[in-house]
Amino acid sequence: MADFPQSVLFCCDHNAVRSPMAEGLMKQFYGQRAYVQSAGVRNDMEVDGFSVAVCQELGIELSRHRSRSFDEMKEWGDDLSQFDLIVALSPASQRMALELTRHFHLDVEYWPILDPTGLGESRDHKLSAYRQARDQIRDRMIARFGPPRDAGAE
Repeated sequence: MADFPQSVLFCCDHNAVRSPMAEGLMKQFYGQRAYVQSAGVRNDMEVDGFSVAVCQELGIELSRHRSRSFDEMKEWGDDLSQFDLIVALSPASQRMALELTRHFHLDVEYWPILDPTGLGESRDHKLSAYRQARDQIRDRMIARFGPPRDAGAE
């Protein structure tokens, strides 16, 4: 387990499924220990309803999440160099993060998390795929950052 970062940016393709789930899980598990944000390569989608549903099962509220892109972060004055760690949850976001941070000294980690968006025919099968992605993020997070601040957070 590496040192606990002061600030973490989670990223994926659209900032609508995996990275909002990771942001919500991190805030739920570790509270104010780190500043946490998420972004996407693009922000052409709103937060996914299945992501909202499977996070709600753990008491994590995602319905007010507003998707944003790396470009919007820059427009709003958010500097990637302010983050200690960027966690990419998709290959495209890993490439973008590495490109945008090539002049900064900060860590970019790649966590290969399942993209559940095209999986499952029925609602139950879709929810199962989203739960699988959520649980992959949770497991990687606990392996990387340690147990949640209290056992009730799991």
